[in-house]
Amino acid sequence: MENTGRKIKEETLYSQKMEASAVNLKYYGRMNAPTSSAHIKGPCGDEMEFYLIIEDETIKEISFYSKGCALSRICGSMTAELAMGKRIEEALDISPKKVIALVDGLPESHRHCSILAVNTLYKAIAEYTLKP
Repeated sequence: MENTGRKIKEETLYSQKMEASAVNLKYYGRMNAPTSSAHIKGPCGDEMEFYLIIEDETIKEISFYSKGCALSRICGSMTAELAMGKRIEEALDISPKKVIALVDGLPESHRHCSILAVNTLYKAIAEYTLKP
């Protein structure tokens, strides 16, 4: 019974703290003709895509797309916010811990969403750096 109560409490907390963030996703959507992009399917089944336009080693435009829960979208949005306008080296300093700090009230059970978002960003950056 205790487990069920915790789950209900967590879902209530989620709906109160995150609802506004989940509908206001500045960088959400796919991008045509990016400099690089990446797709990762996480162990939970959520999927994340990142799209980058990079000029002079700086992220000039960024967007992401997620098939998954609202918390995955929120973590994608925060990751994009952190990366926008950054030089490649600076973007590689973004960590799941930094994303979690920005997502006020991210439940422990969804911390993997921040890892998925950051790993997908890293993969898009790697695609760019490995291009001939």
